[in-house]
Amino acid sequence: MSIPPNPPLVSVSWSTLGEWVIGIPLRIAGLIVLAIVLRWVLHRVIDKVVNRTMESPGLTGKIAKMTEVHEANAASSRRSQRAQAIGSLLKSVVTGVLVAIFATMILDELGINIAPIIASAGIVGLALGFGAQSLVRDYLSGIFMIIEDQYGVGDSIEVNNISGTVEAVTLRITRLRSLDGTVWYIPNGEILTVGNHSQNWARAVIDVGVGYNEDLNKVQRVLREVSHDLWVDEEFKGQIIEEPEVTGVEALAADSITLRVLIKTLPLKQWAIAREMRQRIKARLDYEGIEMPFPQRVIWHRDDKAAAAEEEKTKA
Repeated sequence: MSIPPNPPLVSVSWSTLGEWVIGIPLRIAGLIVLAIVLRWVLHRVIDKVVNRTMESPGLTGKIAKMTEVHEANAASSRRSQRAQAIGSLLKSVVTGVLVAIFATMILDELGINIAPIIASAGIVGLALGFGAQSLVRDYLSGIFMIIEDQYGVGDSIEVNNISGTVEAVTLRITRLRSLDGTVWYIPNGEILTVGNHSQNWARAVIDVGVGYNEDLNKVQRVLREVSHDLWVDEEFKGQIIEEPEVTGVEALAADSITLRVLIKTLPLKQWAIAREMRQRIKARLDYEGIEMPFPQRVIWHRDDKAAAAEEEKTKA
């Protein structure tokens, strides 16, 4: 019985060995270097665009013409925050796309079939899209909210019947602090409508009620004088944009006639201006002897004799 010869050793091609030792690592290293260079270039482009946006005068130049320097600086800071937020978002998107593309190319260089990976990624992405619809909606709403500059940190807004000052804005949530100190966390996808009390300019609306027996021409003259005094006051000169306007009679109520005063102010200054205006109006009306009405009730009193006489008259 003959012994079979030993099986021949598998011959290793020097070209194949060189490909695995030198060729593939070099190509992978080249892909990594290319990804880093592309990421650096794209981030530099984004930084330049963001810096140009931050340096652009835009609305700040217009506001600076009629406000003090610190107000213009506040507007510039608001624009800078918005530009930085958009720049950070774009950088994250660029980094994620580059990592996904070059990771797939590296796997292909290692001889791994990437077709199933791409198909699986599509299926997983679709599943995540259906399973996390609210999260995707929050992020999309946050992106458009930042791009459109609907509101920013420090603004006073009203959203979903909640009023407060914006403390933080992210792509997913908006954090508000109401007047009583309560902190509200609102997902951006749940925000359907939002009112901004502090964008560009604001207006103080003061309604003044007087009695029906007062001279309306005199009352309007007094209101114009008080408004003008506030307009020229150095303490409020940088906070009021235009000279106040007395619009006239706004309503005829059961016990009063209402007149309205409109004052255009800087953002977030309307409430302080309105309080000061009301205080000045009250003092001036008292000085002029103009009555500010209050609810009144007329009571008819009859004594027993009058009631008895009325009863006898009714019977007769």
